[in-house]
Amino acid sequence: MNAVVQLQDIHKVYHTGEVEVHAVRGVSLDIKRGEFVAVMGASGSGKSTMMNLIGCLDRPTSGAYLLDGIDVSQLDRDELADIRNQKLGFVFQGFNLLSRTTALENVELPMLYGHQRLSMAAIRERARECLELVGLANRADHFPSQLSGGQQQRVAIARALVNRPQILVADEPTGNLDSKTSVEILGVFQQLNEQGITILMVTHELDIAQYTRRNLIMRDGRIVSDIQIAKRLQAAVEMQRLLAAEAEAQLHQPA
Repeated sequence: MNAVVQLQDIHKVYHTGEVEVHAVRGVSLDIKRGEFVAVMGASGSGKSTMMNLIGCLDRPTSGAYLLDGIDVSQLDRDELADIRNQKLGFVFQGFNLLSRTTALENVELPMLYGHQRLSMAAIRERARECLELVGLANRADHFPSQLSGGQQQRVAIARALVNRPQILVADEPTGNLDSKTSVEILGVFQQLNEQGITILMVTHELDIAQYTRRNLIMRDGRIVSDIQIAKRLQAAVEMQRLLAAEAEAQLHQPA
């Protein structure tokens, strides 16, 4: 199985006045197609910087980065924007949906700015397919204000999928959600991963990372641990447990 992400001795140095901040120090990493990887670490560990580098939101100071076989290390700003649109899908903690457009219209947006010249009928059909993938086909005409937090995040995931990216990059995607809704969203990610979609998730929550297949831990700009999860948590099983606990609690409520 070939690698969709290849980092080779990546360094990222920021300059604050005369001070050099080494955010990423000599990271080499392969992420193969179909993997589901969590990147963890404390604040200042370098995990967010590495996500920005992998997501082509920033460029490394030195080292090589191959995304789907393309060396993106030295691309200019416009070329990086093209790569982001064609090869990457992003899911953020804050949903980032446009409030005055429907769920369907939010999902359509990346295709309107892409290189493919599709008819509006084709764009609409693909957007509906992606909403169906995340279980929201029946909410296509709803505005964000009419959706729960979990439903809004599902729309954001559908939007990230619409251009058929090589990798889905998720930055703290459950950070604004309660525990039950978080499990629902992790279930969506697991279902997508089982369909072959490569996912990179940045999280500071160890229990969230246990739903993935591989855990990377960063400290001081380096990967200090790279573990395959032999027996990951299954969102469907955890959801059944939560629902059973809720039902049990309701039974014992005073009349």
